Amino acid sequence: MPVPKRKTSRANTRHRRSQWKASVPPIVTCERCRAPRLSHVACPTCGTYDKRRVLDV
Repeated sequence: MPVPKRKTSRANTRHRRSQWKASVPPIVTCERCRAPRLSHVACPTCGTYDKRRVLDV
C-alpha cells in the first residue's frame, strides 16, 4: 500500500483546510406567527408547515 514520502507541512495542511467553512443556516420568518424558523422545517412556536398545521404545540 502506498505511503507518503514526506510529512505534510503545517502550512499545506492549513491551506487545504482553509476552505472548510461553516455555513449560515437558512432562517426565514414564519408566515403565520412571524417567528424565526429554519426553512423547510415546521415552525416550533405555532406548528405550521406550508400553511398547514402539522404539529400540536
